[in-house]
Amino acid sequence: MTDVTVSAEAVEEVQPTGLQPDALDDQLIGQLVDRAKADGIKLTGESGLLQQLTKKVLESALEGEITDHLGHEKHEKHEKHEKHEKAASGNTRNGNRAKTVITEVGPVEIEVPRDREGSFGPQIVKKRQRRLTGVDEVVLSLSARGLTHGEISAHLAEVYGAEVSKTTISTITDKVIDGMNEWQNRPLESVYPVLFIDCVHVKLHDGKVANRPIYVALAVTVEDTREILGLWSGDGDGGEGAKYWLQVLTEIKNRGTEDVCMVVCDGLKGLPDAIETVWPQAITQTCVVHLIRASFRYAARQEWDKVAKALKPICTAPTQDVAEERFLEFGESWGRKYPAIVKLWENAWAEFVPFLQFDSEIRRVVCTTNPIESVNARIRKAVRARGHFPNEQSAIKCVYMTIMSLDPTGQGRKRWT
Repeated sequence: MTDVTVSAEAVEEVQPTGLQPDALDDQLIGQLVDRAKADGIKLTGESGLLQQLTKKVLESALEGEITDHLGHEKHEKHEKHEKHEKAASGNTRNGNRAKTVITEVGPVEIEVPRDREGSFGPQIVKKRQRRLTGVDEVVLSLSARGLTHGEISAHLAEVYGAEVSKTTISTITDKVIDGMNEWQNRPLESVYPVLFIDCVHVKLHDGKVANRPIYVALAVTVEDTREILGLWSGDGDGGEGAKYWLQVLTEIKNRGTEDVCMVVCDGLKGLPDAIETVWPQAITQTCVVHLIRASFRYAARQEWDKVAKALKPICTAPTQDVAEERFLEFGESWGRKYPAIVKLWENAWAEFVPFLQFDSEIRRVVCTTNPIESVNARIRKAVRARGHFPNEQSAIKCVYMTIMSLDPTGQGRKRWT
């Protein structure tokens, strides 16, 4: 198969006076593509143009590294540079060794230069390195989307022609654990205007398949960004508990968060007390959507729409006094048929009404846990794709990678939208 090269004369030929670097790049690339097509060389795939270019770029970089290491060019007598500390050592090149690395364009066989003393340590493709970092990023991205190790291996083989074992994929994903631990224990801001808390459930197969809650906390910062503060694997009883939330909130405070203005949560019993224990001045806001959904548990399914329509005036009332009037009207209309719904709202009233003191823009943000629900939806999608996990760490790792995939900065933080 014809090799693709561009000579120095060819570069001069396409570089007229005043040509901008970007235009030069475009012309060189166009020349390479045209040459490849003329010679019947594919752009992608095995022995394609991208693979050949990757090979040449890597080998050129390695050649530059060993030249810098030795202090003299290839075929150049180093005695001419005895004043150079590296050259004065007498170390010289000692041929090459073949090595195959897995790249984003498939496996590429390269020639790695050696020196006689064996002191050369390449950096762009380090000793014993078999994958470029781009491959690791692909693996982590696919894993964050819920693909199993077997599915990732099959994908890499089909798309890139690269054979990557499930063990290697597990090793790649395990690299995130140190970063995850550092992220989980990072210092937090002293004050957050709003904190959303909720949990998702994953299935662990530890002798038998069982549900395990994963607690998630998402905050709105004073800079108007949203930030995921951490992930916590709950007790093995399978249910969300206010007692465990007390531990989570205490850890958040110990990491630097002295105060929170408002905590938005579902209607879990005992949770308001846990919040007050950690931040006595914080306002607890029950998610309106959760409260309406909880009401449906006590109503006939065919009447859910009617119940929701009757509850809407309470949720959209301009003031707390008006909301109380609409609630009394609801009790008169539905209280005899569904007294449990009325009792539910009476018990949750103190945590339901706080958002009514704000204008419509703030209400839209704090009346529901929708901001964290959108994150949880991505987590559930990845979790469902995996089915169940062999242990707690693998589950937390999957959830963590999913969260990081939502934020290009890798901080679990992004601008509020």
